[in-house]
Amino acid sequence: MANVRRRRQDHRPAEASSLKSKIITWEPSEEFIRNNHVINTPVQTMYIMGDLGPYGKLGHREYEHVLCTIKVDGNGVITVKPDFTGTKGAYRIELDGEKREVWKYTIENASVQVQPEEEEREQHMFRDLYGRHKEYLSGLVGSEFETTLPGTLRLFVNGEIVSAQGYEYDNLYVHFFLELPNQWSSPAFQQLSGVTQTCATKTVGWDNVAYFCYPFTLEMFFTQGDESEDSLPQWPVLYFEVLSLDFWQRYRVEGYGSLVLPASPGLHMLTIPTWRPVELGTVAELRRFFIGGSPELEDITYVRIPSTFKGERLSRFGFHTETTGRVTFRLYCLQQSKAFLETSALRQRMQSVLDRLGGFSQQSSVYNVLEAFQRARRRMQEARESLPQDLISTSASTVHQLQEP
Repeated sequence: MANVRRRRQDHRPAEASSLKSKIITWEPSEEFIRNNHVINTPVQTMYIMGDLGPYGKLGHREYEHVLCTIKVDGNGVITVKPDFTGTKGAYRIELDGEKREVWKYTIENASVQVQPEEEEREQHMFRDLYGRHKEYLSGLVGSEFETTLPGTLRLFVNGEIVSAQGYEYDNLYVHFFLELPNQWSSPAFQQLSGVTQTCATKTVGWDNVAYFCYPFTLEMFFTQGDESEDSLPQWPVLYFEVLSLDFWQRYRVEGYGSLVLPASPGLHMLTIPTWRPVELGTVAELRRFFIGGSPELEDITYVRIPSTFKGERLSRFGFHTETTGRVTFRLYCLQQSKAFLETSALRQRMQSVLDRLGGFSQQSSVYNVLEAFQRARRRMQEARESLPQDLISTSASTVHQLQEP
């Protein structure tokens, strides 16, 4: 036990155990900054001095003043301070003393104008430098970067099913799939459908919200055909249904919805309302509560226009539905096409459908306004036809009399 080293019992004060060096230097010196700064670009500094002493006292240090400072860094950037005079007034230096002498001076750029041969040589050097930089960037990207064929648009969608809220039952999950219209295709490895995990809801405000945060990725191609030269392309549609699963493994359809993929690239936050078909009567609701199950759609594309529909008018007369909750999506859309590299003149001529993709959303809003105007006009005509004929003739004669001088 005599060889066992024991710890000292006397404890040092808290001040002695503190760091000897300061963590923050509030007034760093130039040498400290030069030695500890992360970006340390070498700089060469030159001064243009002026001896403003009286006659006979030249060469004294107290009469020397800095007229101009020139700095050249390692990147070839030249900094002149103060700047060249140009159209500004002359710089002033006021001396301290009995006479209070004031000196004025200007700084002019006396460099010889560049000759055309030297300017061309300089441009050639810049082109060579930019070409090497482009090769360097190409080397960083590599040869694995894929480009699309002419007349083809590649659409990437990195999506996320964020949440679902406002539904009747708990333990929700979402089943979705993507429908590709004509002239759209997807790679063989691409999965166009998916199912989220079952998520319990939590109370947020007045709604019960289920946060899925389920990511998915979609990749598809649009190939321009001859028949689509004068028409806008149809965009893929994402159909989804929200279902619930209880403790007894009884599932219920909580709602159906659809989402047209955005036509513009970038981030899109979309909240889609849903609905579900219902049966009239108390027995159907009791069956839904005790046994589970509910009326379902045989074809989920019936949420919009079914893919098998070939007629002119789609009637949903007698189809009873009920508004349910809503689902929030977060979509990151990326578009790749060689049409985006065309010159502005070709874009102005709008010879291809791909050139009009940027105005798709604007044209769709114009179409919505025109459709609303046509609906309002039809309602006015129907209201006019329902009025008595004598009232219409009386109002017409009144208007004719008012127009007469």
